[in-house]
Amino acid sequence: MKLYDLDASGNCYKVRLFVSLAHIELELIPVDIPGGEHKRPPLSELNPLGQLPILQDGAHVVRDSQAILVYLAGKYGGLAWWPAHPLGQADIVQWLSFAANEVQHSLCAARLVEKFGYALDKDAALAKSPAVLSILDQHLERHDWLAMGRPTIADCAVYPYVALAPEGSVDLEPYGHVAGWMKRMEELPGYLPKP
Repeated sequence: MKLYDLDASGNCYKVRLFVSLAHIELELIPVDIPGGEHKRPPLSELNPLGQLPILQDGAHVVRDSQAILVYLAGKYGGLAWWPAHPLGQADIVQWLSFAANEVQHSLCAARLVEKFGYALDKDAALAKSPAVLSILDQHLERHDWLAMGRPTIADCAVYPYVALAPEGSVDLEPYGHVAGWMKRMEELPGYLPKP
């Protein structure tokens, strides 16, 4: 199993973090993003969107970090990470959507501008960030984990761009419950330090 990877990418880190926590073996294939490797065959054939990460498991190819988390957890991670019942799956998927939407367009976007020079609206991203972090903080005031009362792929999906938010000039200091959750994540056996 291969993961086409970029070390600095929070989306790639989501997958690397999960496989480390769940003790899943895969081969990391570094991709030359500045050289445009992701926009040419064979990678452009694996993911026409020209984005990372890309997982190749034999004949199966999965793109998008959230989809890869679901695939790996369902196939290799066991019921602790991805339950068999619809309510638990829905509980997790709502946080995967939160990561792909609210977090992506706030904390992640601010980091992309500051760290990598992306042509995004950093002011808008910074303006959205407190509301996103407040929602997360309020949830974590009542829960140790995002879904199901235990670590799941929901935590693996949301944690990276929260932990990396200071690289986009987002202040995490006001969010004590978020800080506690991040500490719990970092204490999990197999935790992989952020890039």
